[in-house]
Amino acid sequence: METYTTDDALTVMGFGKFQALVLAYAGMGWVAEAMEVMLLSFLGPLVREEWSLSARDESLLSSVVFAGMLTGACAWGFVSDRYGRRTVLLFSTLLTSGLGFLSALSPNYLCLLALRLFVGIGVGGGHVFASWFLEFVPAGNRGTWMVSFSFFWTVGTILEASLAWVALSALSWRWLLALTALPCFLLLPFFGITPESPRYLCARNRISDATLVLERVSNANQVALPLGVLAYHRETKADHITRISEDEHLIPVREKERTVVNAISSKSGGIAALHQLLSHNLLRSTLLLWFVYYASSFAYYGIVLLTSQLSDANRSCNSGLIFEVHQKEDNLYKDTFITSFAEIPGLILSAVLVDWFGRKVSMWCMLFACCAFLGPLVLRQNELLTTTLLFCARACGTGSTTVLCLYAPEVYPTSVRSTGVGIATAIGKIGGVVCPLVAVGMLRSCHQMEAVLVFELVLCLAGVACILFPVETKGREIG
Repeated sequence: METYTTDDALTVMGFGKFQALVLAYAGMGWVAEAMEVMLLSFLGPLVREEWSLSARDESLLSSVVFAGMLTGACAWGFVSDRYGRRTVLLFSTLLTSGLGFLSALSPNYLCLLALRLFVGIGVGGGHVFASWFLEFVPAGNRGTWMVSFSFFWTVGTILEASLAWVALSALSWRWLLALTALPCFLLLPFFGITPESPRYLCARNRISDATLVLERVSNANQVALPLGVLAYHRETKADHITRISEDEHLIPVREKERTVVNAISSKSGGIAALHQLLSHNLLRSTLLLWFVYYASSFAYYGIVLLTSQLSDANRSCNSGLIFEVHQKEDNLYKDTFITSFAEIPGLILSAVLVDWFGRKVSMWCMLFACCAFLGPLVLRQNELLTTTLLFCARACGTGSTTVLCLYAPEVYPTSVRSTGVGIATAIGKIGGVVCPLVAVGMLRSCHQMEAVLVFELVLCLAGVACILFPVETKGREIG
C-alpha cells in the first residue's frame, strides 16, 4: 500500500490559510511573552521609587522572573513531549494571564516577587508555541516563516514600550502589569479550535488523529493530501542517503525513534529523553546549544537592561553620587522605545542571511557584529552615540536569537523536540537571571567598563560555539 509522511503532506499542501491561523495564534503567545520580558525594563525603577527598594531588591525583581522562566521552560518541555503541545499552550497561558493580573494587586514587595515568579513559570512555556508552529511548516520555507514568526516578538517589545510610555504618564505601574497580561488572556477563547501537532501525534503512534489534523489542513488550504495512507516510519532512498552521509550520526534516523517514543511513554520518560539528548548522537549539538542559548539570553536581556541603566549610571557616576539621581522617566521610555525598533532590521537581516548562507554562518556573523557594536561602550559615550550603538547591537542580537530559535528545533527529532528546546531555553534563562547582576548591579556601582567587557566575552565565545555546531539544518527534513 502506498504511504506518505507528515513532511510529504505538508510539502504538497504548502503554507496556506491553515498555517496562517496557526501562525496568528502562536504569534500572539510570543507577543505576550515579549511584553512580560520587556516589562522588566520599567517595573524595577518604578517599584523602587514607590517602595524605596535597594539595588539588590530591584535586581531580584528581574532575576526572579527569569528563575521562573528557567523552571517553566524545562518543565513545559517535558509536559509537551509527554502530554502534547496543546496541553502546554493551555496551562502556560492560564498561569501567565491569571497571575499577571493578580500581580497588579500586590500589596507589598514580597507578594509581587512571589507572583512574578509564577508568571515567569508560565512565560517559560513560550518555546512550545514556536515548536508547535514549526511542526506545521513545510521544510522548503521553514527559515522564512520562522523569521516571520519571530516578528511577533518584536511587536510585543514595541507594544510594551509604547504602552509604558503612554500608560505611565497617566496611570500607575499596577495598570501596566494588568494591561501587559491582556494579550495572553485573549488566547483562551480560541484554544478550543487549536489543533494538536500532527508530528507529535505520529510520534505517539496516534496515526488516525494525525490524519484528521492533516485533513483539516487540506480542507483549509484547499489542496488534496497525497495518495495513500499516513505512515510515520517509511524507508526511502532519501533515508538511505541520510544514513550514509557524513553527519548521519548527528540526527537519529527514523527507525530508531520508535524505541525512543516507547521509552518516553514510560514512567521514566523524562530521564530517557535526557539520556537521548546527551547520547553520542546529539551530545555535541546539545552542549553547544546550551551555551549559545545561555549567551544569547544573557546578551539580549542585558542589552535591554543596559538601555534603561547606562544614561542614569553615567549621570550618577559623573556627579560622584552612588545612584541617588533617578532616571528621568521620559528618557527611559524614549530610549527603550527607540531600541525596540532595532528588532525590525534584526529580523530582516536574519531573514536574508538564513536562507542565503545557512543557520550557522548567520548566527556567528551576527554575534560577532553585536560584540563589535558593544565594544565602544566600555568607555562612557554621549547619549546619542550610546543609543545608536545599543540599537545596532540589539538588531544583531535579535537576529542571531531568531536564527537560534529556528535552528534548535530542527536539530532534535519530534519525540524529544520540546524537551530538548525546553532544557536549552531553561539554561538560557540562567543568563537572564545573571544579567541583571551585571547590567544593573555593576553599572550602579560605576563599573561600566567591566560590565561591558563581560558581555563582550560571552558574545565572542557564543560566536565560536556557533562555528563549532556539527550540522547545518538548512533544507533538511525534521524527524
